[in-house]
Amino acid sequence: MSSGEGSAIARERIQKVLSRAGAASRREAERWLAEGRISVNGSVVSTPGTRVDPTLDHIRIDGRRLRPAPGHAYILLNKPDGFMTTTRDPEGRPTVMDLMRGVKERVYPVGRLDYHTTGLLLLTNDGDLAERLMRPGGCTKIYHAKVRGVPDAATLERLSGGIVLDGRRTRPCRIRRLRARDHAWLEIELKEGRRNQIRRMFERTGHPVSKLRRVTIGPLSDRGLPPGAFRRLTQDEIDRLKEAVA
Repeated sequence: MSSGEGSAIARERIQKVLSRAGAASRREAERWLAEGRISVNGSVVSTPGTRVDPTLDHIRIDGRRLRPAPGHAYILLNKPDGFMTTTRDPEGRPTVMDLMRGVKERVYPVGRLDYHTTGLLLLTNDGDLAERLMRPGGCTKIYHAKVRGVPDAATLERLSGGIVLDGRRTRPCRIRRLRARDHAWLEIELKEGRRNQIRRMFERTGHPVSKLRRVTIGPLSDRGLPPGAFRRLTQDEIDRLKEAVA
């Protein structure tokens, strides 16, 4: 690492440096550290929280020099079925990055939608905003889910109040029935986002989810965005999104 009093003052946690440069979210940076993909001044760094001076230290990811991002980009994607919400997939499955044709900035997905879940996904290189959005309670998201059968009012009330998953109770959420015949379409409003949370909640009640799509992220919505298409956020949308997680 660099040395000297001036550089010591300027040192920051390497996750924050990577996030601000738009290379990765802080969580993704921690995974990269564990995988040995990051080096500083020629030495592999694997310890989260390692402090570096981005103006003096030579930071590389997979051998490529870290460059400051030219500017923040905010992209809203309507994720179709059959895409992984990652920057790359070791099994060779298509990822949402394959849909970012023509985007020159290096952006990454904020949070995850599973392979078969569709709907709105934000991609950005604004690491600070991404971190705030992924905090529990950081941003309300609304989903539409088709479930097997028709859950009764008592079941929906129990799920709304919170159930135990992985030893922790889920946060209260809002669930309302949109329509129901043989099967029900439901609207679920969450303020957290555990892995496969909605699918696991309804699986517990005997009403597994057959279709799931995210229709809003905080103040963001776009019913006119076709599956697989994306657009850049307007400045007004960016401002409202930042206000929502301030």
